[in-house]
Amino acid sequence: MSVFKDKVLLITGGTGSFGNAVLNRFLKTDIGEIRIFSRDEKKQDDMRHDFQARMPEVANKIKFYIGDVRNKSTLKYAMQGVDYVFHAAALKQVPSCEFFPMEAVKTNVIGTDNTLDAAIESGVKCVICLSTDKAAYPINAMGITKAIEEKIAVAKSRMSGDTKICCTRYGNVMCSRGSVIPLWIDQIRKGNPITITEPSMTRFIMSLEEAVDLVLFAFEHGNNGDIMVQKAPACTIQTQAEAVVELFKHQAPAEPEIRVIGIRHGEKMYETLLTKEEAAKAIDMGNFYAVPADNRDLNYDKYFKEGDVKRATIEEFNSNNTRRLNLEETKEKIASLTYIQNELNGIPNLV
Repeated sequence: MSVFKDKVLLITGGTGSFGNAVLNRFLKTDIGEIRIFSRDEKKQDDMRHDFQARMPEVANKIKFYIGDVRNKSTLKYAMQGVDYVFHAAALKQVPSCEFFPMEAVKTNVIGTDNTLDAAIESGVKCVICLSTDKAAYPINAMGITKAIEEKIAVAKSRMSGDTKICCTRYGNVMCSRGSVIPLWIDQIRKGNPITITEPSMTRFIMSLEEAVDLVLFAFEHGNNGDIMVQKAPACTIQTQAEAVVELFKHQAPAEPEIRVIGIRHGEKMYETLLTKEEAAKAIDMGNFYAVPADNRDLNYDKYFKEGDVKRATIEEFNSNNTRRLNLEETKEKIASLTYIQNELNGIPNLV
């Protein structure tokens, strides 16, 4: 018997890549119902038709709710009778958040606050908030708002009663909506140069399935207030681009050219999944790190007298010091993705 047997799961931002991956993973299990909460009726309609066509025998487990995490009342309505919540709704495009930072605040910060309040008030048993490597040492609006999201989740966990709240922090999810690989494939097929920002820039890379695995690990093993981090590998942008070229050059009208266009608004040369400060208290869980909540109270005076000398010896974990994939390893990882297999075989991808 699974922990999800006959349970109701709600996914905010559920029409995105993560929501689709969860549906593909869960629909044929013994879960009772999956609620897709989002504000885009067209994407909901596309998702409805897709799963009715591919999984007609279980598609009735999906229920769709129009709403916005910026509006707490729509969340409270959708959370009636919900057991678990995966909070994936976010503005996550770095350049657009740079130009419209208050919109990022409304969704990533206020939306998270609304989601957690609605979950606690509705008696939800567990909420997993999806975060990003850009929340560690943030320099752009997207990362800053996701860092605040994590702070809100940890703060709420101190007073959440029977509702467990955890965050998951991971790097670039390959072939997710708005990511770079689908853009490169389109550029290759049109005979255009494929554009990269900076060849030596490094990024953590993981699949949608691994993103779901991390959320499930946090769900099963995380404690209230934990931030869970996966030990992902990384590669350079140049290596990633060359891997995509090798996979799709047979679909190009001419030999693909890689063109460097420079770093975009708010981008880093490398990303961090675990800061040095977090590493001081992180717990090594094999393929994952857990960063426990700091549950000291506001009585600062005693820390001037007592302090805390215990520190872990884990170093900062970033995309420059993690395992670096070479071209063949990167190509193999990309080629294993369902999205890529569909593109190579002419099968349309919904996401």
